Amino acid sequence: MFQVLLVDDEPLISNVIRTLSNWKENGFELCGEAYNGAMALAMIEQSPPHIAIIDVNMPEMNGVELQRKIRERFPSMKTIMLSSYDDYDYVRECLKNGAVDYLLKHRLDEPSLLNVLNKAVQDMQQEDRIQEGQLENKQMAEKMRPVLIREYIANLVRGKQDTSFEFEAYAKDHDLYPHAISYAAAAVQIIPFLLLTDSYSDVQTNRLVQQAVDLMQQGLGDIQERTAAYVGNGRLVVVFAFKERSEHAVASEARRWMSKLQHSLELLLNLKSSYALGHPCGSLSQLGASYSSAEQALDTSPSAELSALNSYSEPSIQAEGTLQSHAHNLRVSLTIEEQKQLLLSIESWDKEGIHHLIASVFISLRNVPIHSHTVKMIVSELLHTGDKALKKLMPMSSTETAMDELPSRSDLGRIGNMPELEQWLQSYYASLLKLLKQQHAAGPYSRHVSQAIHFILEKYQGYITLELTAGAIGLNPSYLSRIFKEETGSTFSEYVNRVRIDAGRKLLESGQYSVKQISSQVGFATYNYFFKVFKEMNGMTPHAYMSSLGRNTGNETVK
Repeated sequence: MFQVLLVDDEPLISNVIRTLSNWKENGFELCGEAYNGAMALAMIEQSPPHIAIIDVNMPEMNGVELQRKIRERFPSMKTIMLSSYDDYDYVRECLKNGAVDYLLKHRLDEPSLLNVLNKAVQDMQQEDRIQEGQLENKQMAEKMRPVLIREYIANLVRGKQDTSFEFEAYAKDHDLYPHAISYAAAAVQIIPFLLLTDSYSDVQTNRLVQQAVDLMQQGLGDIQERTAAYVGNGRLVVVFAFKERSEHAVASEARRWMSKLQHSLELLLNLKSSYALGHPCGSLSQLGASYSSAEQALDTSPSAELSALNSYSEPSIQAEGTLQSHAHNLRVSLTIEEQKQLLLSIESWDKEGIHHLIASVFISLRNVPIHSHTVKMIVSELLHTGDKALKKLMPMSSTETAMDELPSRSDLGRIGNMPELEQWLQSYYASLLKLLKQQHAAGPYSRHVSQAIHFILEKYQGYITLELTAGAIGLNPSYLSRIFKEETGSTFSEYVNRVRIDAGRKLLESGQYSVKQISSQVGFATYNYFFKVFKEMNGMTPHAYMSSLGRNTGNETVK
């Protein structure tokens, strides 16, 4: 119901207007009457109506003055003027000042009154829609402001042309970094980002990035004072604005903030991170150079412990030279031979072989930053080879369950340096090998025989006897010998030899070792005994077996 105030000093006209229409039926209510402008203004201040019908010619305060005051103090109120022919100049002034329309007193009737009242309502509704739209636009602009600021900063540090001028203009117009007299950028690297997100969908990766940015911004406080933005590949930039020039004070404050952010990422998101601080600069347009110096320091050192940097100095020429010299020798992936050797070691239960291969790979990566694409590619290939072996050697129905028992790849988020990464991979492959051995030993066997088979798979490359095995699982040797023969169909020694010969055959198939080397690797004390057992089990000598595979044995001194 729209409230209408009638302001007129002529009782006759007021009575006519009051009785012209069924007000409520048409959505209006006559909420009061005033006889001059001063009285009307007092009533409006107490309870503003939606619409006021005002006579332009009244004592004390005429309609023109009242309408002006209403417009100034109650801009959402609508005014309709009552006029006579001789006061039309007043009406025209009121219309210029925003009155909806006017009614001629001597022509008052219900249709004209309702028409002008409805026109006032339409004007109010239109203004409401405009205000709602403006509010929505303002809210959207406020919501988009952080996105826009971060986009400017990311483009600036990426070196996008003309961004610095646009960003400076935006900062000036929107009071960004008020009262700042110096700036600095920090480069932040989520260390295991590429490893962690290798198996993520785009949605999962974007969620992780947004969580990291939001968490850092929450730690930094007002985005107008300090800003975190995402650059790419797990790298972020933090922009600091300082109100002082002292480099020592600036460095101290920046390190304090960065230490806090580093701790938050690890505590709340389980993400290890490293950072480096760029040199201070005097304008936003120079932030790109500040960030470049920080990024160069971050990428020069393979260590994650960069948070102890004590200055903003540029990376040394010697450090840059060292990085460039290693760039020519960087590997980008596992070699085909390494992949074959890893798979072979898995298939032959060779724990030491796996350990040495991983250690060798990491020695070749000792000068490479852990967050680099090179490390991501090599670790991904190491894990892929393990997955391939698991699927090849285990029944399909057991593979998914087995993978759940391996170290979770989400643990990669907690890794902060190369030794930790190497240790995680060693642990991963130790667990993988243990699962495969358990699967192989499970079969239709009793618990004690399964334990004995698992012990054989663990120790076959070295010295192993029935007595040692029985002692390891807490059984009498004679009892173990009897149940082992009953369940496997082989004596203990026959089973050990079969495991050793199976491993030896795989090594022969690889073509990487001589027969003498293989006999020693699979646990035979002498080459002759290996030769004899191999022929008994396979119906041919190791040399004949290699020849059947198309291997050349002519250069081997194995007689």
